Amino acid sequence: MKVLLINGSPNEGRCTRTALDEVAGALAAEGVEAEIAWIGREPVRGCLGCGGCAKRADARCVFDDDIVNDLIAKATEADGLVVGTPVFYAGANGALLAVLDRMFYAASARLRFKPAAAVASARRAGTTPAIDQINKYFQINCMPVASSTYWPMVHGQSVEEVRQDGEGLHTMRVLGRNLAWLLRAVEREPAPEVEPKVRTNFIR
Repeated sequence: MKVLLINGSPNEGRCTRTALDEVAGALAAEGVEAEIAWIGREPVRGCLGCGGCAKRADARCVFDDDIVNDLIAKATEADGLVVGTPVFYAGANGALLAVLDRMFYAASARLRFKPAAAVASARRAGTTPAIDQINKYFQINCMPVASSTYWPMVHGQSVEEVRQDGEGLHTMRVLGRNLAWLLRAVEREPAPEVEPKVRTNFIR
């Protein structure tokens, strides 16, 4: 089994990566392969809601000039997904949200029922709303969300400070082990059929 961990920070090797490394180590100890992919620092387009991905029906965004389609391919091949973000203005990184908007518009059917988790890193506060933002992508796409012994967050302004956050790192390790357990449970039980969606518009 394999889990893709997306580092949604513009700073590749800092606090968010430190948290994801802890999750990846716990997954590896459980025999689960872990790959960490970085969204990078290049510009990322936001979703236009154009519907082009639905017309193409190939689980790819029509824009092919940034990281999104590469991440879709990696997430499609993986059995589980972890998304990590730093906190910017009490929420997740905007570039990461642009990536997730397009990933889930284009490839939601291929991500459905994959166990997932969100991780946030902050100096002090804003982690809970950032985690909630990311979890919504999973929760409206029939993806089981892995839990831990606390909200999956770490605190610190530097890698050295995050490494001193014993409770945060413990939470990451438990999250990794719980995600591995959830992957095995999902592997044993086939996914349920998805009832066709009913769309209700209240304004005529």
